[in-house]
Amino acid sequence: MSTNMDGSAAASRKVFYNGNIVLPDRLLKAGIVVCEDGRIVDVAATGQIPIPASSTPANSQQADELIDLRGAFLAPGFIDLHVHGGAGHDFMDGSEQAIAAACRAHLSHGTTTIFPTTTTGSPEQLHVMLQACGRTTRQASGARIAGVHLYGPYFAEDKVGCHAAAGRREPLASEYAGYFATGLVRIATCAAELPGATSFYQAAAEAGCFITCGHSNASWSEMEIAFANGVRHVDHFWCAMSSVPSLRQRFNVPMQASMAEFVLLNAQMSTEVIADGQHLAPELLEFAYRMLGSERLCLVTDCNRALDCPPGNYRFGNQVDGTMLYSDGKVGWSADRSSLASSIVGMDQMIRQMLRDTSADLPTVVRMASLTPATRVGIEATCGSIEADKQADLVVLDKTLNVQRVYVAGECQFTAAPAA
Repeated sequence: MSTNMDGSAAASRKVFYNGNIVLPDRLLKAGIVVCEDGRIVDVAATGQIPIPASSTPANSQQADELIDLRGAFLAPGFIDLHVHGGAGHDFMDGSEQAIAAACRAHLSHGTTTIFPTTTTGSPEQLHVMLQACGRTTRQASGARIAGVHLYGPYFAEDKVGCHAAAGRREPLASEYAGYFATGLVRIATCAAELPGATSFYQAAAEAGCFITCGHSNASWSEMEIAFANGVRHVDHFWCAMSSVPSLRQRFNVPMQASMAEFVLLNAQMSTEVIADGQHLAPELLEFAYRMLGSERLCLVTDCNRALDCPPGNYRFGNQVDGTMLYSDGKVGWSADRSSLASSIVGMDQMIRQMLRDTSADLPTVVRMASLTPATRVGIEATCGSIEADKQADLVVLDKTLNVQRVYVAGECQFTAAPAA
């Protein structure tokens, strides 16, 4: 039997009723979700399963907690594959306190499963970050760490973006073998054109990783080789990636197809968008959705430490030597304000923006932030949708899709402050 945060006994069974249940393919109106011992045991429409008339005594191990959603939406917990920090902390700070604080911040925006994402940096900084994530996976509160996304440092020299250029390098087995040996890396990124990329992909495949290409100026032919060696995803579509014009600069003529064309034409490839209203215009979000569909398109935050912080100057990456960025309260900018430097908002904002800017309906948009990323990384058997036998990771959203409560394994870990 579980306990509440105050130490009192918690009901072993929770019954959510009178809500709109967001399923992968439809909205179940006036639905009921029953959870027991941290897992979903039943999902049905009102009338198909009984709602207890009242709870049994609070000290009973069979007590039911009845949760009247009052017409709110009940969605699966969001899953973020690409996220750097929040609440003033970057995962690359490498402390348990920083990682736990960032995970709590993202939980308040509906993310229940998170993949802390590395930036460029020294091998020592990456090892410290991995070790801290390993110690934080069993934290009492905050988004659940399902693994680390080894993102930096293996970027193309001309596609480093807001990351520290000094920490960028080519992949060497003598380095990355140590990262994979921790057993913590579940997503692995490397620019396809780099010397050693093929060996990196092969090692990542042996480690059971979801393999991606990002911060890359790769050509179609280089992507073909990457695909043959396990790459199935491209990071933040249209951002820090090759294009036909950029490849013209690399190869002259004839012009060559880029990462974008390769993803669009290959049905086994997926990608992700930062739908914060700042990185991509509505027509690009609509194009990505219409061309790829909800099963090949993920929503990610790519969020930096400025989440839930006032406008100002912050470091991207390690707090000691990461690059400086400026948050204007809407998005991150490079220190000179010439280019974007990742987002500063949570997954709930991505949901609202994608729904506003595209023709996708709410279940479809939520799927891109839950079941689709879960499926791509191979954890869909345990999370990503409201279905029987899955973890009771749930988000209560009001009618304007603001987060009201967040449950992880059936326990309420966040409640929004009452409206003033």
